[in-house]
This record gives sequence, C-alpha cells and structure tokens, in this order.
Amino acid sequence: MTEHYTLPLDVDGIMRLLPHRYPFLLVDRVIACKQDKSLRAIKNVTFNEPFFQGHFPGHPVMPGVLIIEAMAQAAGLLTQMSAPPRDEGEEQPIFYLVKVDNARFSRIVVPGDQLVFEVELKRTLRNMALYACRALVDGKEVASAEMLCARKA
Repeated sequence: MTEHYTLPLDVDGIMRLLPHRYPFLLVDRVIACKQDKSLRAIKNVTFNEPFFQGHFPGHPVMPGVLIIEAMAQAAGLLTQMSAPPRDEGEEQPIFYLVKVDNARFSRIVVPGDQLVFEVELKRTLRNMALYACRALVDGKEVASAEMLCARKA
C-alpha cells in the first residue's frame, strides 16, 4: 500500500491522478503499489469498447497500440502514487510517453479478457523515468515493453 492512497484504487481515484477520460482511460483499478518500485493494475476488456466496432467487425481484437497505452497509463499511476500529496489547487504534473522499446505481443486480447498490468520502475533521470511493463491475461503474458516517460516542462 502507498502512504496516501487506499488500495484498491477505483476509477474515481485513477481520474484524480491521470488526465485521461472516456474513451481513452484504459485502467479500471490499481490493486497493488509499492512506491517508487512497482504497480499492478487491471483493465476489464468488454465488447462495449468503442474500438471493437472497427477492429475488427465480426472478430473483435484489442489493438496492440492501446495495450501499450494502457501500460503507459499504469506507469503514470505508479509515478503519481509515488509522489508526495499535492496541496489543494496545486496543478497535477503531466507526463508524456516519449519512447517505447522492445514491444512484444504474444497473444490477442478479446472481449471478456481481464488485462493485468505489471509495471516496474527501472530508473529515473532528471524529469524522466524508465519502466518495464507487462500485460497478462490469466497469468500469461500477452504484451511487454520498456517505456520512457518525461515530465512536461
């Protein structure tokens, strides 16, 4: 558990930490967090996702780029949940995804799957952070990548 967040963190708590909103908020719940170390979060994939209308009609598959984005959002949650609490009215820092390395996809993700994101902070350098990210379904890895995020200047 983090010092200033109660777990599990639901979507209302997530929206206080991330700027993303429907239909682009891709994390439903944070289930574990070790400050400055790691985070586990989930996304319940449902047939009602707007991207399934066109990807692909009759054969719904979650786009890989959205799995990458969801892992990046989970990394952003680790950063935000590791930061000291902000004073009321203090602007929330924004981080941008600036690099993705070694992205791999090993299985398609379909409606009914529950994605579990595992994010590990590898290192920080000035206003940037490097994360190792994995996405799993039923305990099996479906995607992984290293991500570099930078704080908005």
